[in-house]
Amino acid sequence: MRIWISSLLLLAVISCKKEAETSKNTTLKDSVSMTETQTDSLKTVKNKQTFNFVTELCENKGQYDADKYSREEIEGTYKLWFEYSSLLLSKPSVFKPETLQEVRRDKDKILAKLDKDFAEKKKALENLKVVNDPYWQNIKSQKIQELIQEYEFDKTEITAFSDPSILLNSKFSKNCENFVRALNSDEDVMIDEWRKLRLQMSKNNGSPEKIMDEFENNLHAQNRNEYAIVDLITFGWGNCANSDIKRIEHDEKMMKAFNSLFIKIDSQCDEP
Repeated sequence: MRIWISSLLLLAVISCKKEAETSKNTTLKDSVSMTETQTDSLKTVKNKQTFNFVTELCENKGQYDADKYSREEIEGTYKLWFEYSSLLLSKPSVFKPETLQEVRRDKDKILAKLDKDFAEKKKALENLKVVNDPYWQNIKSQKIQELIQEYEFDKTEITAFSDPSILLNSKFSKNCENFVRALNSDEDVMIDEWRKLRLQMSKNNGSPEKIMDEFENNLHAQNRNEYAIVDLITFGWGNCANSDIKRIEHDEKMMKAFNSLFIKIDSQCDEP
C-alpha cells in the first residue's frame, strides 16, 4: 500500500515538472517570435537619401526612402508646400492717383506681362512632379485652380482701373454690388459709397482719425474722382472680390504631411 502511494506521488512530481518545462519552452518560443517581429519592423531603410531644404527660420536635412519617393517628387512637393505658398502672380499696386494714371497708360503692357507670367506659372505647376498620393495630388490640382482664379481676378482689376463697367458682368462681383454700382454711377453716388468705405476702414484701423483726415483732404482735391476710384477698386471691390478666391491653407496639417515623407529631419534654426 505504501509502495502504491509513493508511486503515485512520484508520477505527480514528474508530471508537474514536464508541464513546467513545456510552459517554459512555449513562453520562450513566444518571446523569441515577438523579438523577431519587432526586429523586422525596425529594419533600417537601405536606400536612404538626403534632401536639403529651408523653411522660414530653419535649414533642414531630411532623410527619405528613395525606394518610395524619387528626389524629383520630394523636391516638387517641397515647392508645392513652401515655395508656392504665397501669391504666384504680380501686378502693380494702386494706392494713389499717380499710380492709377500709370496703370491706365501702360494697361496693355501690364496685361501682356500678366498673360505671359500666368502661362509660365501654369505650365510649371502642371509639370510639377509631386509625391503620388491622393493628398498631394489634390493639393496640386487645387493650386492650379487657385492660380487660374488669381489670374482672372488680376486681369479684371487692372482693366477696371480704365473701364469700371467690366465689373458689371464679372463673376467676382456677386458679393460686391455696392462698389460696382458706385463705380458705374454718377459722382454723387460714387462719393457717397467712398465715404461709407472710408468710415468702415477707419473702424478697422489703429488710427481712425488718419483714415478720415485723408478722406477729407482727398475729397476736396481737384482729382477727387481718381482718389475715389482708387479706393473703391483697391480697398472696396478688390478686398471684397479677393476674399472669394478659394485659396489653399498652407497650415500645420500640410507641414506635417510634408514632414511625414521623411524618416528623419535634422534642423538648425535661428531665433525668431
